[in-house]
Amino acid sequence: MEYFKSGLKSVLGGPQEGAQPSGAETVERLVDRVQSSTLLDDRRDACRALKALSRKYRIEVGAQGMDALRQVLEMDRGDCEIVGYALDTLCNITATESFEEEEQPSINSSCRANVGEQFTEIFIKQADNVGLILGFLEEYDFHVRWPAVKLLTSLLANKPKDIQEIILVSPRGVSKLMDLLGDSREVIRNDALLLLIQLTKGNANIQKIVAYENAFDRLFDVIVEEGSSDGGIVVEDCLLLMLNLLRNNTSNQNFFKEGSYIQRLAPMFNLPSDADTAGWSPQKASNIHCMLRVVRTLVTPGNPAQVTLSSQKTMKACGLLEALCNILMASGVPADILTETINTVAEVIRGNQGNQEYFANVLAPSNPPRPAIVVLLMSMVNEKQPFELRCAVLYCFQCFLFKNEVGQSQLVQTLLPSSTEVASLTTGQLLCGGLFSSDPLSTWFSAVALSHALVENPVQKEQLLRVLLATSVGQPPASLLHQCTMLLQQGNKVQSKLGLLMLLSVWLSHCPLAVKQFLSIATSIPYLTAQVGSNERDDNEELVQGLCAFLMGICVNFNDDSVPSFSKENLCQLIEKRVGLEVFLDKLGELSKHEQYSKAAKHPQLRPKHHSELLLDHEFCRLLKALEGMVVKAVTPKPKNDLMNGSSEMSASESSLVLQYKELIREQDYKLQEMKDLLERERLEKATLQMQLNELSSTVSMLRDENTLLRAQTSASSPQFNKPQDLTQHLTELRVENHRKEEHIQLLETQLHRQPQADAQDQPGGDNGLSEQVTRLRAELEQKTAELETKSVELENARKDQEDLLELLADQDMRANRFKERLRALGEKVDDDDEEEEEGGDLDISSQEEEEDA
Repeated sequence: MEYFKSGLKSVLGGPQEGAQPSGAETVERLVDRVQSSTLLDDRRDACRALKALSRKYRIEVGAQGMDALRQVLEMDRGDCEIVGYALDTLCNITATESFEEEEQPSINSSCRANVGEQFTEIFIKQADNVGLILGFLEEYDFHVRWPAVKLLTSLLANKPKDIQEIILVSPRGVSKLMDLLGDSREVIRNDALLLLIQLTKGNANIQKIVAYENAFDRLFDVIVEEGSSDGGIVVEDCLLLMLNLLRNNTSNQNFFKEGSYIQRLAPMFNLPSDADTAGWSPQKASNIHCMLRVVRTLVTPGNPAQVTLSSQKTMKACGLLEALCNILMASGVPADILTETINTVAEVIRGNQGNQEYFANVLAPSNPPRPAIVVLLMSMVNEKQPFELRCAVLYCFQCFLFKNEVGQSQLVQTLLPSSTEVASLTTGQLLCGGLFSSDPLSTWFSAVALSHALVENPVQKEQLLRVLLATSVGQPPASLLHQCTMLLQQGNKVQSKLGLLMLLSVWLSHCPLAVKQFLSIATSIPYLTAQVGSNERDDNEELVQGLCAFLMGICVNFNDDSVPSFSKENLCQLIEKRVGLEVFLDKLGELSKHEQYSKAAKHPQLRPKHHSELLLDHEFCRLLKALEGMVVKAVTPKPKNDLMNGSSEMSASESSLVLQYKELIREQDYKLQEMKDLLERERLEKATLQMQLNELSSTVSMLRDENTLLRAQTSASSPQFNKPQDLTQHLTELRVENHRKEEHIQLLETQLHRQPQADAQDQPGGDNGLSEQVTRLRAELEQKTAELETKSVELENARKDQEDLLELLADQDMRANRFKERLRALGEKVDDDDEEEEEGGDLDISSQEEEEDA
């Protein structure tokens, strides 16, 4: 901020006496009023003036007034009018483009450039500022909500990544923006659409949040409200936002499919019956074009196969594929829409057998009706048709044959001799006609299309060898392979040569019978040899030479030696002597390094800007990538002195030494494998021991707890006896007392028997009184005896429990110590604290046992 202020003062200078105040001085006074005035009306007037000056004196207002404007948004947010002025002013100073009336002070160019971006950077240094603007979206007042939307759009245009991250972490940031789509004021809703289009570009997280905020439902509602494909630019904006949400976002694609939105998309392609006469407005064409792109986003070959297959099935089931085919066959459709429709149909049927079968049965409304495929191929081989349209037809035909053995077989069958008359043109006839056309582009298109009937289909490669073509009058028919070879040798256009070479490469690969027929043509190998050995490097001739080298390599690799003059060995010698192995490999290697190879290998669809860029095919590039290594290996001779295989040319001592080294290597490998197995076993044993040790530690701890609990229970049941020795002492006392009472009873009984009868008469009741005393003493003796027996049982049980616990603890300690020793042997560090504690516990128990025994 100070940078702007200092620059302005140095350029504009200070105030001069008697002069009219400059723009900078006026802005400074207004900013001071905004910051210092205590009356809301004064601040509001100052903000209104700043807004008026912000277009002409943009730098001055931005440099001096940004802090004041932010202060207004924070302090005066309750007044919608002043907030609206502040937001409008910020919109002007962060605008991406300059205003016509804007003054450009003569300061350095770096300051003038990207003024809006620089002010945006200053504004968002405090992330709370963006949150403040998001908060104003909840204000329904038009003069607040609309400028808030426009300001966010400007900020996003200047600093997209930064604003995306701020909004992403802002509470309900995306939700507040989505709520704008429901605003009844169209200008706010439409600007919100533009804002969301910018916001969702290249940010998968925001795309997912927007989709799960019910975006698709809201967008379809707007599209229907605006008239679907016949609507205005708002429909196009809705579709562009859909594209952002779906492109390269598998999660949203699944959500779109599972939410039945494909079914809502299908009716938009239903054209009225008078579409040919109604005409196509530019906006309708744009809308249809965007709708087709949405469909392609769901089925593009770059998507996961399962997502694409599921979407393709839904599109056929809901009638979307049928609607697209109707557009293909309709009249009056603009060329660009027809081209994009063909590309869309191509990807809807690609690799899906049911959809391919449906497309094969689509008929064009001609008299007589013809298959749609035939009508499209007629356009492809017609050099008068637009170039983009011809490329689209080829892509559609390739997608129709992709993993479609039935379609491949049907195409080849149209070229084979038949007993029935064929009244109309067939796909095979059209491709053969284009193959021998004088137009190099038609030859390339036809050759590539025919090669796709042979991709990964050895059966059809052999069937195509049976195809015979008529030559000049009076001459016998020649095979299609022979004719293609002759056409290759006679042609002088690079594009034609490349198309034929790719066809032959696909045809001969993995098909020894085709290689045999090709080698039987006397001029085939000499032509390839001459091409590979040529030094001509003009007009993509290096591609032709590389393809010739690749075709020769295929003849070597898939050669069954059925042509003696061109066996594998003879061809390898020919390459080495006539071309040179190094030159051959260089020419072959240049193919995969060529720029056109990189372009063609990326995507199945052809996207050339000019017909001269149409050189290599995607499927051929896949074949080259798969076979290049095999071809190099096939043509490279094996070393004569192959030590690893023990050549017979080595001396006996050398052979013996090699065998010794082999044996040593085997032994070392065996020992290494043994060590690896031992290490793995030790690791497993270590893990097992550690687990057992943990279990034992847990068991010991549990036993200790049980011992403590047992002691507590014993103490609770007999609170007067805290130790076993106390119980023993009490039993001894009981025995002594019982003995004493028995002696007393015996004494009383003796006295009872010795007492004379006279004394008994003199003392009435004496006998009774003595009997009662004896009875009472006997009862006490029985009670004490019972108590003695009970205490004896308790003592015995306590001793037995302690003995059992002692034995169990000793056993667990021994096992724990044994496992610890094994862990130490394995190199694991084991803490001894638990062991010492266990030993201490054992000593306590042992001392108690000794006391009890004493």
